[in-house]
Amino acid sequence: MKTSFSIGDVEFKNRVLVASGTFGYGNEVKDLVDVNKLGGIITKSLSWKPREGNPPRRIVETPSGMLNSIGLANIGVQAFIDEKLPYLRTLKTKIVVNIAASSVQEYCDVLSLLEKQEGIHAYEINVSCPNVKEGGLSFGTDCAMTKEITARLRPLTKKPLIIKLTPNVTHVSEFARAVEEAGADAVSLINTLVGMAVDVRTRKPKLSTTTGGLSGPAIKPIALAKVYEAAQAVKIPVLGIGGIQSAEDAIEFLLVGATAVQIGTMNFIDAGASVRIAEQVREFAEKANLDDVGKLVGALDANVKYSVLQSWL
Repeated sequence: MKTSFSIGDVEFKNRVLVASGTFGYGNEVKDLVDVNKLGGIITKSLSWKPREGNPPRRIVETPSGMLNSIGLANIGVQAFIDEKLPYLRTLKTKIVVNIAASSVQEYCDVLSLLEKQEGIHAYEINVSCPNVKEGGLSFGTDCAMTKEITARLRPLTKKPLIIKLTPNVTHVSEFARAVEEAGADAVSLINTLVGMAVDVRTRKPKLSTTTGGLSGPAIKPIALAKVYEAAQAVKIPVLGIGGIQSAEDAIEFLLVGATAVQIGTMNFIDAGASVRIAEQVREFAEKANLDDVGKLVGALDANVKYSVLQSWL
């Protein structure tokens, strides 16, 4: 049974990775799960300098989900190199470093410094960051800016470049096509949706920042639709994210066109969920008499003649 897949020249042992921000830097869970059984680890976001993030309260549980406003808190790229990377180099799985920034130049600076290190196999670029030079608006909601970031980073590395797209746009396919044209090797989606929670007793927002990012099972239908849209628009791999709790959830993403998936919020409930899901996806493929998990990718039996309007009736 073949479980592996490739992005560029990098081969991942299976199609289940852990999403950035939900698994720390990998070493935090080493006593809870065999991380070597993962397709890959995507690290917590890194910026040039350490970031404290937003003040509490910055996590709120919601029905079938979670709101977070962590504010990209991280230890900074140099501390990552000194303190986290030595452990990650010992693992027998692929390491994808997620980069966040407040300017295009910061993205370039962080990636350039990481390029000098051993043990990193690919980069995921978080474009859902505030662009401080443009009044704090997210890079990821500006198609031209998202394309520019990709184009600026592309000459700096030969390693796979994965652009993590926000769902908070009208047509995510436009962004996927733009970064593909600029040289991205893959896209990952969806990042969190903008959400809010209110305390009726105090009449105040529950998050210190008023709004935050919604993740978890509640967003899975939206994530599936966005992944399907992106997969129809580009030829590069699409990594599906959003509310995956089980092997069946993961397989849904593969069927709509995701090359692989990332497990996020579920890691907070069960640190071993991703390893379990990877094994169960393999078992599903075996029972379906497939010799390659990849044969599930894009295998949706969609009735394309059935209009969107009819589907609402």
